[in-house]
Amino acid sequence: MKKHSLKEWYLATRPWSFPASAMPVATTVAYLFWVSQTTESAPQVNWLCGVLALVGIILFHAAGNVLSDYNDHRKGVDTPENAMMLPLVNGSFKDKEFKGYGAALLLAGCVVGVVLLLLTKNLQLLYVGVAGGLLTLLYSFLKYRSLGDVVILLTYAVLPIMGTSIVAVGYIDWTAMVLVVPLGLITDSILHINNARDAACDRAAGISTFAMRIGAKASVVIYQLEVMLPFVWIVVAVLAGWLPIFSIVVWAVAKSAFDMARHSSKLLTEGAAAVATLDQQSAALQAKFSVMMIISLVVSALFGWGPVL
Repeated sequence: MKKHSLKEWYLATRPWSFPASAMPVATTVAYLFWVSQTTESAPQVNWLCGVLALVGIILFHAAGNVLSDYNDHRKGVDTPENAMMLPLVNGSFKDKEFKGYGAALLLAGCVVGVVLLLLTKNLQLLYVGVAGGLLTLLYSFLKYRSLGDVVILLTYAVLPIMGTSIVAVGYIDWTAMVLVVPLGLITDSILHINNARDAACDRAAGISTFAMRIGAKASVVIYQLEVMLPFVWIVVAVLAGWLPIFSIVVWAVAKSAFDMARHSSKLLTEGAAAVATLDQQSAALQAKFSVMMIISLVVSALFGWGPVL
């Protein structure tokens, strides 16, 4: 069996997609820090647990990517015609070692989860962790049955925000759910445009995704909403008093989202090849949007800027 370099092992996890999982955790920590500095009697943030939560979610995400690629390869979804760069498709990795790699990453994520459970002694974290682990294992099964978008929203938005809240401040701060809408939509846009682009290959492989069910035109509209609505939501959240006014700074990266939304229509006129990199661009948008959110929350916390209302 070929010996792989650390770089090859790393690239096999599709690290360009990690902002989809890492940024919701980091943004939630920043939000809780803002709350702790602007709300009386609010608990202080446990930074160590916050960092461990970030490590844990990235390990789970890496495991999910590897196991998804393994299942897609075995199912015949990924072929030399549509995914030659993937390690299993081009033959640089063998099925057995890829499956073992995914299992090892999942185990490592579980170890981090156990450490956090021991540190926090909060059983709510166990429930959130088990749910996340099961969704990671069942992702391919559910994706093939048009439920991939729902799984992504739960696994990379709702559950991470809940789990991060538990480990960082000791309980689920439900006000942090204001982050689910913008972060969840952008995260799902990564999967959605990928599935819309690969609809023909997925259909040939005998699987059914949400994008396939609703068709190309509706898929493009949904993608456009997923990358543009987060900016509108931030304005609504600021006016409602859910976020500090400085959160409007996310609009500094809005042009990227609008350009991507406009470009996505090329799927209808020029075909799948025209939107080949939109999934990676969506992951980059997640990173840029979240970084701006984190900056706005940390600065607002340091200056004691509370909500408008």
